[in-house]
Amino acid sequence: MSDEQTSETISLTERLIGTALVAPIWMSRLLPYRLRVPFVGWAASRLLGPLAGYRRRVRENLAFARPDLNHETVRDLMLSVPDNAGRNMVELYSPEFADYARKSPVIGPGLPDVRAAREAGRPVIFVTGHFGSFNAARLAMMEQGFNMGVFYRPMANRPFNEHYVKAMASLSEPMFEQGRKGMIQMVKHLRSGGVLAILNDLNAHDGVPLEFFGKPALTSLATAEMALKFDALLVPVWGLRDPDGLHFTIHTETPIAHSDPVTMTREFNARLEAAIRENMHQWFWIHRRWKDGTGPLADRGAKILADLERNA
Repeated sequence: MSDEQTSETISLTERLIGTALVAPIWMSRLLPYRLRVPFVGWAASRLLGPLAGYRRRVRENLAFARPDLNHETVRDLMLSVPDNAGRNMVELYSPEFADYARKSPVIGPGLPDVRAAREAGRPVIFVTGHFGSFNAARLAMMEQGFNMGVFYRPMANRPFNEHYVKAMASLSEPMFEQGRKGMIQMVKHLRSGGVLAILNDLNAHDGVPLEFFGKPALTSLATAEMALKFDALLVPVWGLRDPDGLHFTIHTETPIAHSDPVTMTREFNARLEAAIRENMHQWFWIHRRWKDGTGPLADRGAKILADLERNA
């Protein structure tokens, strides 16, 4: 088989997988929104969760990071974590979601600081994670008057990524894709006093091992580095799902004090962990957060971390 034929085969396979991922979401739109969101959450928890190995991954991550939890709590999280993930996905593809999210109350001690920064034309970086609903926080802060740009990592499946990016862009723009072009656009946005939202809780191959739930997790320093470089306020924000499963409350924390990238990122990890401990079911325990906490990537990151701390 020629390289061209192989490329075509891979492309066809990718497109079939992408269609398989998107089709159920689109079909669910036949249901009213108040039924659609809990139904897809239930399907992700009860059907997709076991098939895709999500329950097993939640159990393994909890055994690693929270071995103190009892069996009943772990079992509940094995169901509730995929449920929240399913709700997040269908909300992204639901036009009604924006109306719910924009009306979310925004609370927290960081509000006066971010409003003062906006009035002064100072850039702001809202740093968050796959916790509650990032998109709800994004829309609610835009409703508060913040011109929110989003830095995102593209999905591995290219056809599905096309749908994903269109859905994300329908909520707000500008969007900056991870990579050189996106970085240039993002820098321009920040320099003009813009506001940026970044999720900083994924396993980062180019990161350094910092403690998260008492275990080393490769964590990117780029967000803190940008905050320092552009004198941007660095503010943790969480879009927490309310008990009814449809509405949200947005929590803005006090800004992380400028110091050095390692100290600032450690502070973010500590604050995110504290928030997760209060709402365990709303974090994405499906992700392999500690996958490279040990091994060659961790060793490389540890060397970078040691050099940074030695030169601080």
